[in-house]
Amino acid sequence: MSRTHHRRRRAAALPALVCIGFVLIAVAGCSADAVQTPPQAAKAPSAASPTTGQGKVADPAHIAIPSIGVDSSLMRLGLNDDRTVEVPPADKGMTAGWYTGGAVPGERGAAVIIGHNDTRFGRAVFHDLKNLAKGADIAVRTTRGTTLHFTVTGTDTVSKNAFLTQKVYGPTTERALRLITCAGDFDAQGHPVDNLIVYATLR
Repeated sequence: MSRTHHRRRRAAALPALVCIGFVLIAVAGCSADAVQTPPQAAKAPSAASPTTGQGKVADPAHIAIPSIGVDSSLMRLGLNDDRTVEVPPADKGMTAGWYTGGAVPGERGAAVIIGHNDTRFGRAVFHDLKNLAKGADIAVRTTRGTTLHFTVTGTDTVSKNAFLTQKVYGPTTERALRLITCAGDFDAQGHPVDNLIVYATLR
């Protein structure tokens, strides 16, 4: 996967970005610190799903949010060399990604899905995430063909300098889902200054 995430100290060398509005991110996408290093980043993310009391949960393959027109396969995202979370490449802006270092959607814990708002190629998968209302349905289909339904419980728009790392990635007893994209105005390098975070729980 192409590296699309850079630390802030190198951001000045990047061309202007066009992500507006992402978790989640890079040249023509959300930029430096779009997705902060998660608490569990001291260990490499596992590709395997742990076992829960209801048996092993299959990995996610697809996400659909009917109320805002999202219909996307899910790529796998891990960590960059600098221990920040990977994001989808700009040329795959209409594809969201599941961070494999968090929970598998449907397990107890925080599962994280990241997507661009816009890239240099145009409108991206989470462009309309800002319009997602409390109570909306998010459907995640697994590699076994099972569809899990999550209900939106709230949102946060926060500065990337004050990203809610513990709230997003930290431990929870809920079967939780977080969606992340870029938001807000642009900084001097053309990077969006905020992240939009959507919180949801399994029905």
